[in-house]
Amino acid sequence: MRLTEALCGEHGVFYAQLAHLDAVVDGYDLGQVQAAVGVLAAALAGHAGLEDELLFARLEPVLGTGPGPLYVMRHEHDQVEGALTTVADATVVEAARAAVHALAQVAPSHFGKEEQVLFPMAQGIVGDAGLLAAGDEWAARRAVVVVAPDQVIAPCHVAGG
Repeated sequence: MRLTEALCGEHGVFYAQLAHLDAVVDGYDLGQVQAAVGVLAAALAGHAGLEDELLFARLEPVLGTGPGPLYVMRHEHDQVEGALTTVADATVVEAARAAVHALAQVAPSHFGKEEQVLFPMAQGIVGDAGLLAAGDEWAARRAVVVVAPDQVIAPCHVAGG
């Protein structure tokens, strides 16, 4: 699997989590907001770290680190981290809720830019072989097994099922 496909799959989970939080957070107290966002923050940090190490590092030799696509992506990562920090450090629920609502706008917009602009750009720069190698590294770091589309795997067994 190409790294960009794996990252898109992770985005799909984040879209759902962000939409849910955005819809329900106004009914949460401060502790509930912080607990719910804490789980998301850990997942987003891992995602951003892998993106930076496995994708951005492969694009930097061509795109550079100055003004341009990678600069924008990293700036938006900082905005996401800032919103998450605001929630974690909040002492009043209104500030935490506002940060969640901001996060629910910034993060999906960021993901869309990656999917529509950066990932196609990566295909042209890194190529299939590079993205497949990076996808293998992603799978190893995530401790998941990726199989070829024509490979048959045994079904999972569920206890009691």
